[in-house]
Amino acid sequence: MRGGAEQAMEGLVDALERAGHRAELVRMPTAWDAGRIFDAALAWRLVPVDADLVIATNFPSYFVRHPRKVVWLFHQHRGAYDAADAAWSDLGLDDDSLETQRLLAMWDTTALEEATRLFALSGVVADRLARFNGLVAEPLYPPPPLHERLVPGEPGDTVLTVTRLERNKRPGLLVEAMAEVQRPVHAAVAGKGSAAGDLAATVERLGVGGRVDLLGFVDDDELVRRLAGALAVVYAPVDEDYGFVTLQAFLAGVPVITAADSGGVLEWVEHEVTGLVTDGSPGGVAAAIDRLAADRELAHKLGAAGRERATALGWDDVVARLTT
Repeated sequence: MRGGAEQAMEGLVDALERAGHRAELVRMPTAWDAGRIFDAALAWRLVPVDADLVIATNFPSYFVRHPRKVVWLFHQHRGAYDAADAAWSDLGLDDDSLETQRLLAMWDTTALEEATRLFALSGVVADRLARFNGLVAEPLYPPPPLHERLVPGEPGDTVLTVTRLERNKRPGLLVEAMAEVQRPVHAAVAGKGSAAGDLAATVERLGVGGRVDLLGFVDDDELVRRLAGALAVVYAPVDEDYGFVTLQAFLAGVPVITAADSGGVLEWVEHEVTGLVTDGSPGGVAAAIDRLAADRELAHKLGAAGRERATALGWDDVVARLTT
């Protein structure tokens, strides 16, 4: 799987090299299922890393040993923390799961306390860390992938969702909303994942095949083109860590429709300022789409405000703070 976290790591390596550092991205195959959580942590613990500085990101890489370990926390093992007992987590509220969660929290706290500096990808990630581990991290926001290529275009009549097709990302929300949208707009969903079959079945069940395109994977060129021509982007995952899609939409001058429980997305989407925040229901999203389709001036205003915020982000500041 290659998602936003992987793209951010690659962006960081490129930015470090542009700043004159020699940098390498170290990867290890990791099992996230409950029975092998501690194997993954121990594997990183045993890796000898010869470097002047180590920047660890998400679970389990921050278990690496190094005298100068800086942690820029993208996320922990969320299935053992805030998402325990969620439909997509294999850890529940039974005794074995609770003991696994207790032990992992203890291990995490020990490994993260070793950091000489502790940052978080967003305020949401920092809040989780404080709540579950009692540690304070400073939010450090990177620019999104393709940030140098994204520019506003001429908005069309398509509402776009770009995401991994997994249940916690709620890719079906736009599809379900289109069954209630009154304005003559089209929808497109870009991405791949385990929920692709369910999504196709939903399109057929609701009879919206003539209004919804399931694009699958799209390359960078097509993504840039589609964002520039979008009326709006619907991005409403469950308690997202950060949400690069939000910032990509902003840089393309496109407003974002999200939900009140979408976590880090709400650090950027301010209702009626840079987008529209809904209750997360298909009806709520449909009403937001209809509103922007009927008021193109509002859509432009929200998108321009989002672009103004997103253009302030850059890799130079991230590199300076991680390496100082």
